[in-house]
Amino acid sequence: MARGITESDVHTAADELVAIGERPTVERIRAHLGTGSPNTVTRWLETWWKALGTRLQPECTDLKDAPAALAKLAGQWWQLALEHARELVLQEFADTRQALSAEYDELLALRQTFANEAAELRSKTEAALQAERLASTQVVELRRLVSQMQAQIDELSQQRADANHLLDQAATSRHELDARLQQLQELARSERESLAEHARSVENRALAEVDRARQEIKDLRAQLLAMTNESASKQAHSSVQMEVLRASAAAAERERAVQRARADALEQELERLRGLSAALETAIKSTKTVKRPQKTVRTKRRES
Repeated sequence: MARGITESDVHTAADELVAIGERPTVERIRAHLGTGSPNTVTRWLETWWKALGTRLQPECTDLKDAPAALAKLAGQWWQLALEHARELVLQEFADTRQALSAEYDELLALRQTFANEAAELRSKTEAALQAERLASTQVVELRRLVSQMQAQIDELSQQRADANHLLDQAATSRHELDARLQQLQELARSERESLAEHARSVENRALAEVDRARQEIKDLRAQLLAMTNESASKQAHSSVQMEVLRASAAAAERERAVQRARADALEQELERLRGLSAALETAIKSTKTVKRPQKTVRTKRRES
């Protein structure tokens, strides 16, 4: 009941429908009242039909002055009318029951449909919850991967900074070594020139000493030949002088050899410094070669 109709409301509506020449039915009473459930209207309409005979019976039986045959016929007619009305009511009840049964079946079908939809919704909800849990797990995993990638990026950035620092240090060391190498080359060149000049000077002096010694030897030999008959003391003195000259020549020769050995050592040191410069250049190129792939990797990761 939408508005709480009573038995009196249904009976009054049925009487009003009869007064306008219409047969009271459940649908007509509901339309006349504008409210009421079919079950309630059916129940109160049934009591209306049951009370209808009692309500009409005094009017039909008030035939005291009528002939007995007419009263009998009137009673039979009224009984037929009541039976016909009862059949109509029973038919109405049957139609109403059939309509209610159809509505009940439809409600059962709707209930089953709703149950199926609810089960499907529960399944979809469970699937959505499962998908949400999976998505949450994937989000956590993606965040962990992002953190790892960020750590790798930071580490590569630090490595790049360290490589740049090492490269700067290598460049600074290279400049210092180039300057030092240039200084050493200049020093070696100056030292070589000095040594060469000194060697030439020593060689010239040695050659001069040798020439002088040879000349003196020649002179001494000439004097020795000329003074063959001189005394033993002069001969011994000449021998001592000869030994001194020979010792001087040998010392000059040894000095020359020492100077040449020093010049050779300086040449070897210069070659070693040149090799060190070439090795440093190769190391710097290797550092640049190592650095470039890191930049490429970093660039590819940024593009991705």
